[in-house]
Amino acid sequence: MFIQTEETPNPETLKFIPGELVLGDMPSVYYKDLDTAKASPIATALFGIDGVCGVYLASDFITVTLKDKSWENTKTEVLSCISNHYVSDLPFITNKNVNHTEEIKELDDDTSIKINAIIEEKVRPAVARDGGDIIFNKFEDGIVYISMRGSCDGCPASTMTLKNGVENLLKHYVPEVESVVPLQNE
Repeated sequence: MFIQTEETPNPETLKFIPGELVLGDMPSVYYKDLDTAKASPIATALFGIDGVCGVYLASDFITVTLKDKSWENTKTEVLSCISNHYVSDLPFITNKNVNHTEEIKELDDDTSIKINAIIEEKVRPAVARDGGDIIFNKFEDGIVYISMRGSCDGCPASTMTLKNGVENLLKHYVPEVESVVPLQNE
């Protein structure tokens, strides 16, 4: 199996593209520690590698984040772990009934519906190319609250991306938007 790797704007994160489906049509999943990753054999295995502090599973890629470790010394271990997972025939998530993503919000106002549509159509695909994800949480008093996942969570460039990219885009299409603020992932 040949797994491509791509650098992301976040130097602590690499994007791994196995050339096969990871989650396919299932919603993406972001794990920040071993305790939250118990329903995912691949995430559990990746957290067993020294320095791994984040695992993001998407339709066709995996993003892994390290803390206080060099990719030079860890990349091979991650590649081996991913390859071994595919050979094992284990599922990526063992309990598909568990809600691994944030609670689905009822979008009951036109502004929130419009903001969510813009994020889904114009922003999420671009963020996914960088190994991350952006989730619309709510719109309140002119402020758009979002969550960043994968390579975007903790990325030094994410503040600039939010202000110069996402915020400007949303202000252009939705005049009610005054700013975009990230919620802290727990």
